[in-house]
Amino acid sequence: MDFFQTLYSRKTVRSYTGESITEAELSEILKAAYAAPIGRRRYDTLHLTVITNPAFLAAWEKQAGMEMGKEDAHPFYGAPTVVLISSVVDGGEYSNVNYSNAAIIAQNMALAACELGVGACHIWGAVRTLNNCPALLEQLPIPAGMEPVCSVALGHTDEVYTLREIPQRFETAYLK
Repeated sequence: MDFFQTLYSRKTVRSYTGESITEAELSEILKAAYAAPIGRRRYDTLHLTVITNPAFLAAWEKQAGMEMGKEDAHPFYGAPTVVLISSVVDGGEYSNVNYSNAAIIAQNMALAACELGVGACHIWGAVRTLNNCPALLEQLPIPAGMEPVCSVALGHTDEVYTLREIPQRFETAYLK
């Protein structure tokens, strides 16, 4: 698949078979994360946590559901793996770069998943709820001074990535 075919086929997957991705697939997806351009070379402000523990994922989903007012919510849609991206969020001069770096890492992982035929979904809201629950947060091996900022759910799916038409979704201005 060429780059544009992957880019124009990528979509959010919200249905999973429950089958875990292979170690080889995870390795390629993580390699794509490591290939992300990191602003100001702030590698030391980033951390990935690969979560496959079903009990932890269930507890996290339950917490997210309660905070969202939807106790039966399943924000990971049955994906058996979630890669959590944490960063330094200190309000300092380059904090906006840290958020951008995390988003780029997430997108690289989603593109790699598409290329491999693995389902991927960017997860934002459930990450916010994770930060509001110290009992869950302390179970994660996240370095001091960092907090989760986004994540990507991964798993096998019956959905198929197909080339799609990409409309202009937001206004674009030009200064010439």
